[in-house]
Amino acid sequence: MVALDRLVDVLGGLGTHLSCAPRGRDVELRGVALHDPVERTAAAPDDVLLGLGVPSAAAAARLVAGTSAAAVVLHGHPPLDERISAAAKRSGAAVLLVDPGVPWGQLANVAQTLVLGGQREGSGDLFAVADAIAAVVGGPVTIEDQQSRVLAYSYRQQGVDPVRVETILGRRVPEEARRALDSYGVFTHLARTDEPLFVPRLTASLGSRLVAAVRAGRELLGSVWVEVDDDVDRAGRAALLDGARTAALHLLRARASADLERQAEADLVIGVLEGGVPANLARLGLPAADLRVIAVQAHAGEGEHGAALLAFERATSGFGWSRPGRSALFGNVLYTVLPCGEDAATAVDWVAALRRELPAQAVVQAGIGGRSDAAGLPASRNEADECLALSAGEPVVYDHAWARVLLRRLATTARLGRVPTRSPVADLVRHDEETGTHYAETLAAWLAAQGDSREAARTLSVHPNTLRYRLQRMAEVTALPLDDPEQRLAMAITLAVTTNRF
Repeated sequence: MVALDRLVDVLGGLGTHLSCAPRGRDVELRGVALHDPVERTAAAPDDVLLGLGVPSAAAAARLVAGTSAAAVVLHGHPPLDERISAAAKRSGAAVLLVDPGVPWGQLANVAQTLVLGGQREGSGDLFAVADAIAAVVGGPVTIEDQQSRVLAYSYRQQGVDPVRVETILGRRVPEEARRALDSYGVFTHLARTDEPLFVPRLTASLGSRLVAAVRAGRELLGSVWVEVDDDVDRAGRAALLDGARTAALHLLRARASADLERQAEADLVIGVLEGGVPANLARLGLPAADLRVIAVQAHAGEGEHGAALLAFERATSGFGWSRPGRSALFGNVLYTVLPCGEDAATAVDWVAALRRELPAQAVVQAGIGGRSDAAGLPASRNEADECLALSAGEPVVYDHAWARVLLRRLATTARLGRVPTRSPVADLVRHDEETGTHYAETLAAWLAAQGDSREAARTLSVHPNTLRYRLQRMAEVTALPLDDPEQRLAMAITLAVTTNRF
């Protein structure tokens, strides 16, 4: 089941336009029907009807007027023909117009993947697959992805070992247990073959299991784990293999649906970050205020883009049972709009959760923009970008780093040649370069200590008399207006931006 609004977002990538929606955009869709130009097509009230073989606007109007479907997709360009619009008002069907250059086969594939991909129909649900495997093989089941994250588990989990309890509660296999399984060669076995493997008790808290790979062709998608006391017979192994194949079909379908959802979400997120329609926030399920933009870059050696893609995949699939933020990948930067409120701790925690989802060798840098409403998201994005440029490990939050952001902006101005080249600071820097003195450093320390010679000397690790002597010699190089508050401020800023002291 999917809302009409979500279908419109996804098909928008194929040049689709919602022309009218008499019953609103929240109509729920559960099926896809294809119009047969020869025989009358029966469409359910919650179907999307694809209008194949409709030769004219008059024929399209007749189709829309006579259908019971929730929505009809037609080839055509806006504006909507008045006859079709009138027919839609009579039948209540929403009308979507798609670029005539888009093949019906592609439309059908996208619509079916989106509308049917999220349905749960008895054994068609991944959790129901786990239940079916548990019933036949005879033990509690988990279905996990390649990173040992839990995707589904069987209903009955009574009497399971401590590792299984922690796995389900934490949604991933504990690291200690994963290391034990890796040492035993389980993951190597899963990578090489589909044959089920019996794993004996490896630790006091990790009982014996039967595991099989979930694979599509040569690609390993995940694994199915059955907690058992002893190895099972041939029938049980065959049932596990059948269950793994069924799970693979559902994982592929879920991935295709997720890819469409991610693209639609990313388009909406980029729109609001670039100052688009604030109503997009409601379509993303986000509030209209108390938001922050997070900018993240992930690097893993030569695999910079691979790490960025993995970060995007994890951000859009979530780290737990819920996913508060909405994300887009723009170049190699992951942007996430996150409800945070005044305190940026929620955003810092979100970055930490993302870091835990990535490979240990991945280097994650993050900048967190200031709090904003819908209209302020472009500014929060700029702040996040500027904080990202300052990040050297831990997330940089604009609220705490605004002064460094300002100095970096001024440094950019300095690099463009907009800082005066004739000033006391310029004279001292030039003298240092020519003679090897440390006058610019001395002035910076004195200004930072607000004229306290002892504190400045302590910073420079010199005697206070040495510092006073330097100040006297510096006054011979250039006029030092140390008594003028305005010029002291100007010199401090100039030193900061020209020597990158931030």
